[in-house]
Amino acid sequence: MIRSDGRTLTELRPIHFETGFTKWAEGSVLAQFGSTHVLCNVTIEESLPAWLRNSEETHGWLTAEYAMLPRSTHSRTQREQRWPKARTQEISRLIGRSLRMAVDLQALGYRQLIVDCDVLQADGDTRTAAITGAGWPCTWRFSR
Repeated sequence: MIRSDGRTLTELRPIHFETGFTKWAEGSVLAQFGSTHVLCNVTIEESLPAWLRNSEETHGWLTAEYAMLPRSTHSRTQREQRWPKARTQEISRLIGRSLRMAVDLQALGYRQLIVDCDVLQADGDTRTAAITGAGWPCTWRFSR
């Protein structure tokens, strides 16, 4: 049996990472899992979120945001202007939790990594592409 994209049932999608994809981010990757393309940018901010600033903790933080661009799917979807949908929130949290397990928050010091994962083109597996793509720029300097 052959899938619609020509792969067999046991064949993986071709995977490709283009690092340094954007000019201004401290780290960036374009993750391509077959026809799924996710742009992952990482910003290093020299401060912590307000809820962590006055705590006894002495480590940094990592937070993630995930979004699907309006024409990333067959039909245009509205941008999530004010509040992200439950699916978007769930995926953002999943990315953040997954990456916090790989990053040494102590090594961050009084810094925060902000990860932005934007789906440019979706053909399935966007969560995996976002986590894997964002993993490189997050862990190249602060891995456990």
